[in-house]
Amino acid sequence: MTKIVLSEYQTRRSAILAKMQPNSVCVIGSAQLVTRSNDTEYVFRQDSYFWYLTGFDEPDSVLLLLKDAQGQTRQVISCQPKDALAEIWHGRRLGCVAAVALLGVDEALSSEALTQTLTQLFSGVDIVYSLFAQPIKSQIEECILSLKRVPKQGDLAPTQRIDCQAWLDAMRLIKSPAELALMAKVGKISAQAHCVAMQVCQPNMNEFQLEAHIQFEFAKHGARQPAYATIVGGGDNACILHYTQNNQVLNAGELVLIDAGGELEGYAGDITRTFPVNGSFTDDQAALYQIVLNAQMAAIELLQPNTLIADANHAVIEIITQGLIDLGVLTGCLADNIDNLTYRQYFMHGLGHYLGLDVHDVGAYSIGGKACPLQPGMVMTVEPGIYIAPGSPCPARFHGIGIRIEDNIVITSSGNRVLTDDVPKTIVAIEALMAQS
Repeated sequence: MTKIVLSEYQTRRSAILAKMQPNSVCVIGSAQLVTRSNDTEYVFRQDSYFWYLTGFDEPDSVLLLLKDAQGQTRQVISCQPKDALAEIWHGRRLGCVAAVALLGVDEALSSEALTQTLTQLFSGVDIVYSLFAQPIKSQIEECILSLKRVPKQGDLAPTQRIDCQAWLDAMRLIKSPAELALMAKVGKISAQAHCVAMQVCQPNMNEFQLEAHIQFEFAKHGARQPAYATIVGGGDNACILHYTQNNQVLNAGELVLIDAGGELEGYAGDITRTFPVNGSFTDDQAALYQIVLNAQMAAIELLQPNTLIADANHAVIEIITQGLIDLGVLTGCLADNIDNLTYRQYFMHGLGHYLGLDVHDVGAYSIGGKACPLQPGMVMTVEPGIYIAPGSPCPARFHGIGIRIEDNIVITSSGNRVLTDDVPKTIVAIEALMAQS
């Protein structure tokens, strides 16, 4: 299976150490088990920042990056100790001895003494770096406070606390070749699942049955968990952007919108396809669908190095708005509809978002109020849509139609590459694939 190699994690940690001031400590916490009900937990999913720096998939762990006054550095992991009884019940632990070699750190300490460890490490340092949004923030604050309370030694407590999230966000925004290989693979897995959904779809199926086919396909190819809650919206359920009930019957003559992606080694796929339940688009469905497809293809053409997402988004708005005017869904001229934002009742979200270890991945879209241009190595979704809810102020024949088409692209030095083009999206190709089922 495609993986990130140990040296890449070490390089990432070294990059953070290079940014740290002398006489400082950086603390990055792992995720914790989350109770599902009573004494059962949800499937564990590691914190994305911790995973990015370690590749270590255990809870109750902390990464400690140390830089002394002379600039010498150490990389330390705090993890669960080996425990024969606990491992019988809850699964194997890596343990401190094995962690040093397998995680490429200088030292491994038991998480059972984390408070004591943090207090000792903080004593006498000037700066503590951490991610302020992580739960470990409270433990860091308590350890610093305990140092301040020591009689006649309060000056040993750190004088600064700095959030280092911006450093990590900037690093994560540009994907390495190894990351891109993983994202290409999960893109193919996700695309195959969407193809299967098109092939098995039949009138009178339930939305959750299509969801089951999709998630089985993910797991069969190594993406055991979906990257997010799968959306299977038949009929006007497709007009609910984050619909996840997935419990209604799919009716002949309606469209079904599926927004689903697998997760592989922490990296997400994110694809949306909309297709007719019975395998054939009606004229009205096809007319709206083609507007969305035209908009998406135009956006993909525009999203290149040194361009702005906002420019592509504006082009999409023009295509969708003019298309809706041509069909009589909107009235008036293009300029007035754009100025008055009338299109927003039918296309109410943005063009796309960054993609990576999180579905809505980290990274700045603007700095100081100025939009950030796209750069090679960035991965993003391109997902225009049209949603005409029941009761909308337009001809009734369009009511209840929701359409979104979403692909994942990586910006390259010469343009972009679509990572999810293994699943059809033209009307002809979709109907042909469904006819083969």
